[in-house]
Amino acid sequence: MKNRFLLIGFLLLSLGTPTIHGQGFLKADGSRIIDGKGNEVILRGMGLGGWMLQEGYMLQINNKGMQHSIKARITDLIGQENCDKFYDLWLQNHMTRADVDSLAKWGFNSIRLPMHYNLFTLPIEKEPVGGQNTWLTRGFTMTDSLLAWCKANNLYLILDLHAAPGGQGKDANISDYDETKPSLWESTLNREKTVALWKKLAERYANEPNIGGYDLINEPNWTFEGKNKNGLEDTLNKPLWDLYSEITKAIREVDNNHIIIIEGNGWGNNYRGFEGPDDKNMVLSFHKYWSPNRQEALNAILALRDKFNIPVWLGESGENSDKWFTDCISLVEKNHIGWAWWPLKKINSVVCPMLIVAPKEYQQIVDFWNKSSGRPTRELATKVLFEIAENLKAENCRFNKDVIDAMFRQPEDKSSIPFSGNSIPGRIYASDFDMGYPEYAYHDADMENTGEEGKKTGNRGRKYRNDGVDIEICQDSTGFTNGFNVMSVEDGEWLSFTVTVNREGSFRISARVAVSNNTGSMKLMWDDVPVADGVTVDRTGGSQAWETVSLGSVNLTRGKHTLKVLAEKGGFNLGFIELQ
Repeated sequence: MKNRFLLIGFLLLSLGTPTIHGQGFLKADGSRIIDGKGNEVILRGMGLGGWMLQEGYMLQINNKGMQHSIKARITDLIGQENCDKFYDLWLQNHMTRADVDSLAKWGFNSIRLPMHYNLFTLPIEKEPVGGQNTWLTRGFTMTDSLLAWCKANNLYLILDLHAAPGGQGKDANISDYDETKPSLWESTLNREKTVALWKKLAERYANEPNIGGYDLINEPNWTFEGKNKNGLEDTLNKPLWDLYSEITKAIREVDNNHIIIIEGNGWGNNYRGFEGPDDKNMVLSFHKYWSPNRQEALNAILALRDKFNIPVWLGESGENSDKWFTDCISLVEKNHIGWAWWPLKKINSVVCPMLIVAPKEYQQIVDFWNKSSGRPTRELATKVLFEIAENLKAENCRFNKDVIDAMFRQPEDKSSIPFSGNSIPGRIYASDFDMGYPEYAYHDADMENTGEEGKKTGNRGRKYRNDGVDIEICQDSTGFTNGFNVMSVEDGEWLSFTVTVNREGSFRISARVAVSNNTGSMKLMWDDVPVADGVTVDRTGGSQAWETVSLGSVNLTRGKHTLKVLAEKGGFNLGFIELQ
């Protein structure tokens, strides 16, 4: 969608929870984060994953998704010169002033910037003089620009070292770790470079109140004790705490204004061996993915907050369904914990606010990388990759408005609001059900991924929307489609639609359905009154073999109404309901 769609989305959602905008430097004050006037600040942030550091899954790459590997594959396909041009455009277009303006309008008050160290300084093996640091302008210039856009929108910018020199964990994708080279933990030079980089950043931004804090190392995941390789079982984690102390000391030599944020081992959550903050202006970060949103899920981090009287922050979360988003944000804010979501945009993904549209031919490239088959031509690969680079711009992304609604309105107001302008006479597409919390806008048997049995998906089709309803690409050859259909409807599932009737009268009702093997049945409710009950949906010959079935007729009055489509017996796919 274009920028006008972004603005429309904001207007639709502008009644959500107001964001707390602070003034002056953020500070740790006991267990709270406060601004320069002493007001508590609940950080509501977005992490810019994929901009300075690519992770393979964001590009639909399933194996060896480290950025250095991705660059090598792109170079293999389109040559070094074109690869360099592609990455210039990637860094230029992925994050712009328009993106920051949109984040502010949607309700965010902060941004977490995942930084790759190699935009700021050379790798140790490329330093002309061993043990010295060559500073590169690109990363600092990009950060300066982002900070200026944040200032213009009264947002805080939190700096996050996402890829530390050498890489900070065995989960290679998230830090661009190259196992053929010494990691952060295996090289004194890499650790010295990390300390020097943070001191350089602190010198540069010491007097910038819109810098919210310094997130020293993202998700360290390394065993120092010969246990689980990602550090989940380590009990002391001493090298991690020692490095944090060294970085903190270096920062405080030049900057006493900013919060310092630390993360535990084991992807941020293993704080065993932590003996307490060695700085009075420190925050503990934890990360939360694919887990239940119950109070006990916060027990460990809240115990640390209480023990050390220190603020805690959900520094990274997301990658789930809208219901999970609403529940997680409600949970942490109830406990006076701020958050940063992940990420802002990905290729062809509904789980983030902005979807990067990839050309259909991109699948050939992905298949080649993932399956080692069907090498695309250099001409096709160049065309597709440069088109993606153009589509990174905010005005060329598709705005997933349901995601923002789930994050900002639904934690306070779970009622339904229209997703699109359904009107009668006309066609009501099944995928355009209302926005709102489950049991208000829809009911689906499997609405989120909590890691528990029976709760591991959400939208199984991964298309169009991020609610629990399963949606896929529709292949109705007649053209009677908006491009999507609700799939694998199960017993008892239902969808609710806000509908405007433009003229009073009698209307014929029909449904577009596809059924493989089972015989289903549906029920239609108009303002909670049955208008079609026990309608049989027979086999059509396949899950994409579409037929139109008659559901009778109904007399309607003008104005706004609610249509509810209930699967009394599932086993069918639904394209639309039509009233003419």
